[in-house]
Amino acid sequence: MTIANDFNQSGIVQRARNILLKPAETWGVIAEEPATAAGLFTGYAVILAAIPPVAGFVGGQVFGHSMFGITYRPPFVGALIAAIFQYVLSLIGIYVFALIVDALAPSFDGQKNRIQALKVVVYAYTAAWVAGILTLMPALGLLSLLGGLYSLYLLYLGLPRVMRAPESKALGYTAVCVIVGIILFAIVGAVVGLLGFGAMSTSDMGHISTTDSGGTSGTIHIGGATIDMDKLNAATKQMEAATKQATQGGADTTVAAVPAIPTDTLKGYLPASFSGYSRGDVEANSGGVAGFSGSNVEAQYTKGDAHLKLSVTDIAAAGSFAAMAGAIGIESNKETANGYEKIGKVDGRLTTEEWDKQSKAGKYSVLVADRFMVEADGRGADMDDLKAAVAAVGPAKLETLAKK
Repeated sequence: MTIANDFNQSGIVQRARNILLKPAETWGVIAEEPATAAGLFTGYAVILAAIPPVAGFVGGQVFGHSMFGITYRPPFVGALIAAIFQYVLSLIGIYVFALIVDALAPSFDGQKNRIQALKVVVYAYTAAWVAGILTLMPALGLLSLLGGLYSLYLLYLGLPRVMRAPESKALGYTAVCVIVGIILFAIVGAVVGLLGFGAMSTSDMGHISTTDSGGTSGTIHIGGATIDMDKLNAATKQMEAATKQATQGGADTTVAAVPAIPTDTLKGYLPASFSGYSRGDVEANSGGVAGFSGSNVEAQYTKGDAHLKLSVTDIAAAGSFAAMAGAIGIESNKETANGYEKIGKVDGRLTTEEWDKQSKAGKYSVLVADRFMVEADGRGADMDDLKAAVAAVGPAKLETLAKK
């Protein structure tokens, strides 16, 4: 039975499975099949796009949002309105992003076609929408980001097939589409229509140098964002290998499996003490799905009235998706009267930092070797304590572990 027949007979579920597990083959079918904007939305997007807001709403009401030992359940009406607003904006975002893909096609020797652009955006979003089910349990919400990164990979595979762009320019096409999309969505609150979209210029979106082999290299600078094309290219190759391993179940002997580090090994990276803090309860979890595995260990630490949680998570093969995030460098620094939030790179590692002076609570996390997430969050501790906790794990030691 062909993929096209699967879609006709089994509908949305089979198409979602195919684009996630057999993306290259499925994009070829999608590129040639007839479609309409109404059909793409009503027959696919409006259904899958509901997963993240519905799961987030239910999860918030049932489990609540926990941080520093405190659980908060948002008001029912307010949470419902927020979920509806998120849903509507996500559908609007799909259309806006399709316009971006269509507008940029000629710049990368692709063919302008509004319906084709909508196809590639709608189906590339599948991974992000399906991963949205993880927000049903707020504690797992961060893992839904992996779905978003896999959607970027799907976009990268789909653009040359659906928009007829050369394979050698697919990486640059993807990168510029994503960055322009981020910039536009950042100001979506100030944009009430699409009247000014046609005036968007691609001439100042950055510079892409082409190697002798026809690949894409160099760096793209757009606004406050920077894309390392060499790292992005390496990340997509890692993602291709990881996807083959997951979907072929080891049948392809040229692709080495990347198992998660056993929890007993990870526990050894949690210090018994540091900076006057003593370790208490330790918890370990591991599991896998669709060929991808992961492991997590976390421990509670106390020093007087201060307490914090230190965790180490190994996302193993899925780290190839995180590598794409590392290739797209976006720095953010937000300050309020009571604290601040920062996102950027420290010593070459993607780092996030949050602090609330009023409650004296914060969080500090570091992505190590595009694979391990080391995070400390606590209350009554100061930011230096949180950074000391992460340093006590030994990011350099984890980088060495990742190479074994």
